[in-house]
Amino acid sequence: MKKIKIIAVAMLMVSAFGCKEVKKNAEAAADEMEEAKDEMKEEVMETKTITFDMEAKSDSNVSGQVTFTEDNGSVVMKAMLTGLSEGEHAIHIHEKADCSSADGKSTGGHWNPTFQPHAKWGADGGYHKGDIGNFVADASGNATVDFATGEWCIGCDDDTKNIVGKAVIVHQGVDDYTSQPSGAAGARVACTGIIQ
Repeated sequence: MKKIKIIAVAMLMVSAFGCKEVKKNAEAAADEMEEAKDEMKEEVMETKTITFDMEAKSDSNVSGQVTFTEDNGSVVMKAMLTGLSEGEHAIHIHEKADCSSADGKSTGGHWNPTFQPHAKWGADGGYHKGDIGNFVADASGNATVDFATGEWCIGCDDDTKNIVGKAVIVHQGVDDYTSQPSGAAGARVACTGIIQ
């Protein structure tokens, strides 16, 4: 009889200990699931879109709209422009969102937070983060520019990527990709500030 009591007490202790372990394991698993859920939320990036109207500069008739969309770590720029002369033109991001001057020079030089030489986007020797490049306007003076990069962001904390506070400039001429510091692209014929 004594053996039966000892066995019963032992079984009760094992059972109680087992329940506590199961409860403890369940709580730990729930905590891990909550942490994983929080991490997934942080990884899911929201889509940001900002749109601006281009303002004519240097006595031009250029107008249009530029839209930036950030999604999943990449920024897409789409510019739709009118009033250009037929042919090739340069488009860049400049240092300051200040289109107050008649010639657009209040925007400063090309945006170059990594202090690289001016060049074609992606050049091995370096390039400005604002060196978008050239596009072609048709016989009616219309053009669409599409550009995408993972090297920009909209309103992030990285000063080498954040385009907010900068300006989009359309030039009358063509970027030669070699002249320093701006590619000898000529007059600034349209401007918009990138302001969130």
